[in-house]
Amino acid sequence: MEFGLVLSLSFLAAVANGNQAMVQLEVDQPFQRVPVSEKASIQCCYRCKEKPHVTWIMNTHTVNGTTIPRFVNLSDAVKAEPMTEVDGVKCHWLILKNVRVADTALYQCFINLTSPRIAIFTHGTFLQVYMPMHKTLNLSESVKNSIITAEGVLLLLCVLIPGTMLLCKSKRLNELERKKGREEENIYEGLNLDDCNSIYHQIQRSHVQGPYQDVACGEEIQLEKP
Repeated sequence: MEFGLVLSLSFLAAVANGNQAMVQLEVDQPFQRVPVSEKASIQCCYRCKEKPHVTWIMNTHTVNGTTIPRFVNLSDAVKAEPMTEVDGVKCHWLILKNVRVADTALYQCFINLTSPRIAIFTHGTFLQVYMPMHKTLNLSESVKNSIITAEGVLLLLCVLIPGTMLLCKSKRLNELERKKGREEENIYEGLNLDDCNSIYHQIQRSHVQGPYQDVACGEEIQLEKP
């Protein structure tokens, strides 16, 4: 049935090529995005002196990239509003009260004039039905601002505390090094270099000379005091 619909629509559209001036199409809304279970309103407008027969067509895209046109099944949830005319512009509305994901398609008006024989498609509106993302936590703006402020304070503390500890540790090490240097200076501060040299020479002489002096003839023997 869908194949026959495609052939018939193609034939009627081809017949209208020579008489399209009888119907002037207006600009349609090219794209409309609506969440699931919401209402969608699709409009098609044109200029025509006659009162044509208008049928809504939906073109559904398949997995392999082809498009399957079919008539829109009207029901309580899908209604076609009566035609309105303002300044010679005729408009038709298609109302989908509770859209589903399966309603995603390209919707066009199929305009059919019986005399003269004209059948053309409007530009159409692509309707995209999507599943909205549900929020896990529904937080107000004030709560969000408070959380951001708390995160900023925690981040600042995480930066300041380790830095302060490193500075204190470095300061203690510098104080210990200065204290050690002052203690070494105090050790050598009371020493006299001349006294140290004389004591050093006496110790050296005691090592060079033997513990006893040589015995000389006719001289009194005296032992060297250690």
